[in-house]
Amino acid sequence: LIPLAVLISIEFTTPIWTAVFAVGFLGERLSRPRLTAIVLGLIGVIIIVRPGVSSVNPGQLIVLGAAVCFGCSVVMVKSLTRTDSVVRIIFWMLIIQSVLGLLPALYEWRNPPLALWPWIVVIAFTGMSSHFCMARALAYADATLISPMDFLRVPLSAFVGWLLYHEQIDIFTAGGAALILAGNLLNLQRKTPQVAEAEAATP
Repeated sequence: LIPLAVLISIEFTTPIWTAVFAVGFLGERLSRPRLTAIVLGLIGVIIIVRPGVSSVNPGQLIVLGAAVCFGCSVVMVKSLTRTDSVVRIIFWMLIIQSVLGLLPALYEWRNPPLALWPWIVVIAFTGMSSHFCMARALAYADATLISPMDFLRVPLSAFVGWLLYHEQIDIFTAGGAALILAGNLLNLQRKTPQVAEAEAATP
């Protein structure tokens, strides 16, 4: 329904929704470095994909809904890590997703050629691994710290395209990647004890 560049730029509003829900429901603090990482990440993605200006259509609203739902999902996983193991969370997530996806899958089912099945297994394994890594990270750190790292998928995808498919990396991709990386590096800086105490004392 919408161009891929527009879809990606709207999808990457997820860290914003994650931050809003994490602050509202988990009581996390949205510090200046974390807010900066979100802002720089969004700017970087917009520079890379350069979406065109057009009127709002259903496709844009659908992907915006997906971004909001994924933000909710990240926050709920963070909440679950306080009481449940990561393996248990991922196991039940995969079971629920399989059940929910069964009916639409059967409706559109086409038997893939035998040569595609190894790649399907690879996709399934990497998809499960990404969810596992996300849940494990959320067990150790706040959602507002972890979520902005998702912006790195855009420049990393461009790098894979350059490495495997000889796709060119233009100045926009390089500049956007630099902003995304700078935001995350700022977000990951360790605070000195004095700064941490000062932030903790601030209401």
